[in-house]
Amino acid sequence: MSERFPLATWQQVRGEVSSQIKTVSGAGRRALVAVLALAMGAWLTVQVPQMLGRIVDCVRGDGESLGLLGVLLVLAAIGGAVFNALGFFTLSTLSERVIANVRETMVATALGLPLHRVEEAGTGDLVSRSTDDVAEVSSAVTDTLPILATSVFTIAATAVALVTVDPRMLVIMLVSAPVYWLGARRYLAVAPDRYAEERAAMAERARRFLEAIRGRATVRAFSMEDRMHRSIYDSSFSVVIKGMKARQSMFNLQLWISLGEFINVGGTVLVGFYMVQAGVVSVGAVTGAALMMIRIRGPIMQLMRVMDTVQSAYASLARIVGVTLKPPLPVPDSGAGPVRGEVVLQDVCFSYGEGHAAVQNVSFSIKPGETVALVGASGAGKSTVAAVLMGLRIPESGTVTLDGMPVHKLSDRERARRLAMVSQEVHTFSGSLRDDLTLANEDASDEELIEVLKRVGADWFVHLPRGLDTEVGAMGIRLDPVESQQLALARVLLMDPAVVVMDEATAEAGSVHADVLERAADEVSAGRSVLMVAHRLDQAAKADRVMVMENGRIVESGAHQDLVDRGGIYTHLWEAWIRGR
Repeated sequence: MSERFPLATWQQVRGEVSSQIKTVSGAGRRALVAVLALAMGAWLTVQVPQMLGRIVDCVRGDGESLGLLGVLLVLAAIGGAVFNALGFFTLSTLSERVIANVRETMVATALGLPLHRVEEAGTGDLVSRSTDDVAEVSSAVTDTLPILATSVFTIAATAVALVTVDPRMLVIMLVSAPVYWLGARRYLAVAPDRYAEERAAMAERARRFLEAIRGRATVRAFSMEDRMHRSIYDSSFSVVIKGMKARQSMFNLQLWISLGEFINVGGTVLVGFYMVQAGVVSVGAVTGAALMMIRIRGPIMQLMRVMDTVQSAYASLARIVGVTLKPPLPVPDSGAGPVRGEVVLQDVCFSYGEGHAAVQNVSFSIKPGETVALVGASGAGKSTVAAVLMGLRIPESGTVTLDGMPVHKLSDRERARRLAMVSQEVHTFSGSLRDDLTLANEDASDEELIEVLKRVGADWFVHLPRGLDTEVGAMGIRLDPVESQQLALARVLLMDPAVVVMDEATAEAGSVHADVLERAADEVSAGRSVLMVAHRLDQAAKADRVMVMENGRIVESGAHQDLVDRGGIYTHLWEAWIRGR
């Protein structure tokens, strides 16, 4: 059963964000600058309607200079804009840096997780969290956080300004506050769950879409196009339905906002009329208060409306932080002895859930410098054995040792010196060819890079327009499958491990360049211990020993010719291979 990454709690989200803030240089100072700038901007913004009220009194003959009030009005408007812009900029840059750190932590955690943990959670879930959720949080930080901060400061400054006009004016805001509070409470009671469901539905849609793309060959082979279309349609329609429910919450909130606005503006006009009649305040003061109430509609509406975005962003942030809750623990150096390249698997068992035993009581050893081929029908458990040997899968029972040390106890540094894997599916990273190669050995010189490319037969290298500086991958020259595989094999040569696991690493050798990858694989294998998961039996025939797997067990083992003469499963496989050739 799939075990997705968890959702972080409020305390966990707050703790992660707080810790990331501490890593930003000068975060405290920048936060203080943002708060002071936004507070000053809010105060100057509120002065504008107050100045307009004083202008009304000036026109009615209270003795103030109209010119001076006009200058002060302009200065307040400009000052408010300047301080708000400064606060916006400072807060945005700080928050974007924090979110970038959270995103980097999530990606680093995901890259360090065991393969089985990612597969159990579903690659679609992880992709959705690292794309859709990151985009949602980033958008909210850029568009919402400054608005949220400004709205809060403006509302607070308006309340203070109303008290200076007449403390009784504050009663109007106190009367409308329960309306906003009730609307917010009803919204928060349903919105978080609805947004979380929407994000989960988006993850499910991503998972199904990725499955259809990655398994397109199987989909076409079994004529499953209609079935996959229905699956993607259903998941997409689920996103629409859940999204509409989430937006319905915002519509209901808008009704409460409208009621609160009516109380604020209507109450100010009504109370102000009676206060002027009683001679308590001037017409200009009431005019300023009414203008403040009208102007505060914007910040209140923004504050209530951004709750929609804040809730969605929080749901996304909880999903992002959820990936980082259980980071892989660093494995210290185990103190393993000299590198020899000796592999031993003893009574290894592994299953993918109940009732699906992929590997059962597998035992074998690989001596230093020996090449062992693993063959068998699809689904026999070959790739699982390779993954267990690499430490990508943890056996349920039994042991896997490399140079006498359990593989899972080796640190990354110790493992890199001893073990490397080349699979059928390889990736060419975007960037220069030099950068792609030096992933395996960052200290390698250009001469060494050219040498390993020649050793794997990458003759195409000399035709690149800029040599090692040529951009390859998605953003540059796209290498064909054979060239990408040669690049992967060249990385192994740069790593120079004692043990190499090749999981159908030369599958592309069935093309017109049939012998290119064969020679490259031979070059990589020379002098190393090799476990070769082979679907091409001519490769297995060159191995020192061949092991045949069936239903998760090793049923035959021996030299190629001995197995051919035995008349067992390998004999039938070899005869079928020869006929096919």
